[in-house]
Amino acid sequence: MIGIEEIAKQAGVSRSTVSRVINNDPNVSERTRQRVLEVVSSNNYVPNRAARKLAGGRTGVIGLVIPIGVSRLFVEPFFPILVQSVTDRCNRLNHSVMLWLGEPERERRSITQILSNDLLDGVIVSSFQDRDPIVAALHQSQIPFVLIGRYPDSLPVNFVDIDNEECTRRAVNYLIHTGHKRIATITGVAGTLVSRVRLQAYRDTLARAGFQVDENLIAEGGFIEEGGYAAMRKLAAHQPDAVFAANDAMAVGAIRCLSELGLRVPEDVAVVGFDDAPFAASYKPALTTVAQPIAELGRHAVNMLMQLIQRPHTQPIMEVLPSELVIRESA
Repeated sequence: MIGIEEIAKQAGVSRSTVSRVINNDPNVSERTRQRVLEVVSSNNYVPNRAARKLAGGRTGVIGLVIPIGVSRLFVEPFFPILVQSVTDRCNRLNHSVMLWLGEPERERRSITQILSNDLLDGVIVSSFQDRDPIVAALHQSQIPFVLIGRYPDSLPVNFVDIDNEECTRRAVNYLIHTGHKRIATITGVAGTLVSRVRLQAYRDTLARAGFQVDENLIAEGGFIEEGGYAAMRKLAAHQPDAVFAANDAMAVGAIRCLSELGLRVPEDVAVVGFDDAPFAASYKPALTTVAQPIAELGRHAVNMLMQLIQRPHTQPIMEVLPSELVIRESA
């Protein structure tokens, strides 16, 4: 396999110049850069990333940690959009993405692997558990990292998120203001921060409006369509006239269940989802839902991480992106 010495010889430059080009050092003329890159390309040269790291350079690799099972990755609309967004943005910035998946317990055991392989310039974490030790370990390691979602602790971490509490209030208040009295909710995955925040906001919004919170009108759906279907089966026995589902996949499952039970949406039961997934507008009935800027979350996370990599001692960056309630046919 060709090495950096041969690349330098063929390009007619020094070894250090080749190294600067590979590490995207701006202190190289464009003409020299192009000459080196042509030699690199013609020889299919792949830099030794670990060696670059040891030499004080950057590897050009970002870690994306999503501590969920593979099955959930493909049935929750949120994750494919997020992964695509992060990957596209990294590629535009000449970085690669290394994706870590797995059940939360397994991911906690493998966190040392993530932090000790010397292949990563930084890490993005999404869908973490409440007070997840992955976050604490990343903070202690000093590696640059960004969370997609807030961390419910005093650690000065970098994050990008939406206002989940306000979004839920907006959705539930809409159902209240349109005359519904028995508003149920289908929650996501127990133990995740986003599920806890949305459930608490649902409770608080009903209480502020003078409604008594009926525990029979709360069911867990696990953020997947089949979970939403099963949850709606349980809820239907208690005759809700509206349902707030914590994502669109569960909303679709709920509508399918209601249809099988002979109930019309929205005439008999109104349904509001969350995410504004790609299928939401074309579904029948079209979903009323909270439009979460999923792709923007991914792009902002990458941009923030690049800023932290270039300026490691930057003060914690915290961004909250706007969202809106999109009114369609289901409510």
